[in-house]
Amino acid sequence: MEIKVITICGSMRYSKEMIKIAEELELKKGYAVIQCVYNMDGQRQEGVDASILGKIHRKKIDVSDAIYVVNIDGYIGNSTKNEIEYAKNNGKEVIYHEREDY
Repeated sequence: MEIKVITICGSMRYSKEMIKIAEELELKKGYAVIQCVYNMDGQRQEGVDASILGKIHRKKIDVSDAIYVVNIDGYIGNSTKNEIEYAKNNGKEVIYHEREDY
């Protein structure tokens, strides 16, 4: 059995949900999950360069077979939209947590 590597993408407003989803994807579905560094209070970290974080996240997508979009209630922010576009342009599978037809 080949194990699929997936990177979780989504708004950090759902960081707690993403942790639970990552656990389910690994323990119940058998994926190897690459996650973000979560800020559990939902606040932006001071002194963090967003452009560097974007590059890091794109590298995570590069080494993945797919991305898993956490789109709770259909919400997909601009950063996540860019990640979806990047993944598609690089031949990666895009898996949505909820229907994508919102």
